[in-house]
Amino acid sequence: MRQELKEISVATDGQRLFEITDSVRAFTKSSGITTGLLTAYCRHTSASLVIQENADTDVQRDLIAFFRRLVPDGDPLFVHTMEGADDMPAHVKTALTQTSLSIPIVDGRLALGTWQGIFLFEHRQQPHIRKIVLHVFGA
Repeated sequence: MRQELKEISVATDGQRLFEITDSVRAFTKSSGITTGLLTAYCRHTSASLVIQENADTDVQRDLIAFFRRLVPDGDPLFVHTMEGADDMPAHVKTALTQTSLSIPIVDGRLALGTWQGIFLFEHRQQPHIRKIVLHVFGA
């Protein structure tokens, strides 16, 4: 069994989904692992990772709209507003999604479905540089 590890940076510019599928695929391919598991881990508490449709951008727009309605910025319920009106809502959105993903590697490729992509889901309004740790393990 072998393993490889890499950290990638994703520059964000507001609340939206940023597709990272190509970077994750390239890392998986360069690892030479043909059967195994990839783990992607987001090192933040106000951004998350999701696997979502990447064919129709309306899906991403609707997902963002849903989360904005579910956990609106500036909700008076929240006390933690140290970094602005979107601070605590961003933490809640992260708690409702995921900070890590596990994807099987089959025949040297990520076992994603036809319309699936891997996205960093930025929950803050201000630009950030987000760090994602990629780890593959297998043969």
